[in-house]
Amino acid sequence: MFIHAVPDNRGKKDGYFCSLVESSRINGKPTHKIILSFGFISSDRVPYLKAAFNRGDPETILTNEKRSLEKRRKEHENE
Repeated sequence: MFIHAVPDNRGKKDGYFCSLVESSRINGKPTHKIILSFGFISSDRVPYLKAAFNRGDPETILTNEKRSLEKRRKEHENE
C-alpha cells in the first residue's frame, strides 16, 4: 500500500488530494484499488501522511519527503 497524492490544480494550489492505494497484479497487469480517500491535504502535511502509511522507516521517509517538497517549492519559485 502507498499514498497517492494528486496536486490540486484549482484554487490556491497549495495541497494535494490524497488516498491510500493498494497495488496488485491481475493477469500480469498492475492494478490499483483505493482503500481510503483522505481528501484535500495541505502540502506541508503530505510528508507525514506518507511516512505513516508507506513501507519502510518512517523517519527516513519523512526526511526524504520533506527534502523533495522543499526542492519542488524552490523550483516553483524560480519559474
